[in-house]
Amino acid sequence: MPQNDTKPVRKSAMAAKTAPAATKPFWKKGLDALSRAEWESLCDGCGRCCLVKLEDEDTGKIHFTDVVCRLFEEKSCRCSDYPGRKAKVPDCIKLTPTRLREIKWLPPTCAYRLVDEGKDLYPWHHLISGSRETVHTAGVSVRGRAGPSEDDLSDDDLLDHIVRWPGKVPPPRKF
Repeated sequence: MPQNDTKPVRKSAMAAKTAPAATKPFWKKGLDALSRAEWESLCDGCGRCCLVKLEDEDTGKIHFTDVVCRLFEEKSCRCSDYPGRKAKVPDCIKLTPTRLREIKWLPPTCAYRLVDEGKDLYPWHHLISGSRETVHTAGVSVRGRAGPSEDDLSDDDLLDHIVRWPGKVPPPRKF
């Protein structure tokens, strides 16, 4: 019987270059390509966008307060009536890719902002960590830092509640 002198075949460099790449996480495809479910799941639930903000009439600068929207639920850091929020809070922002690019006050930790800027999500983001609690244990959310509801204050009292932390990335924590 003749011997088979075949050698193992190596893939050519060209074949390796044309092989399909590993599937990227959905948020890497860009905001405009996300399905509605993907878009909604991108929110990390920090609640920073639910804080009342004040705009300086002279400079246009936005100042965060620790005052929360009337629909804010502090334990979950989510809206208590997300589907009906616009009817109850007319100035609530419906975030879209277009609106996102117009809004300059989104916190630096906002996943929508990060994805739009081509940056990675933080390790505490639930899509990375696998848990919706890590945004809280990492000290990113407003849980435990939220002040009164907007319904409990007059507009004159809002100036006493200006805070800086929502506009900053918190120092790294173990979670």
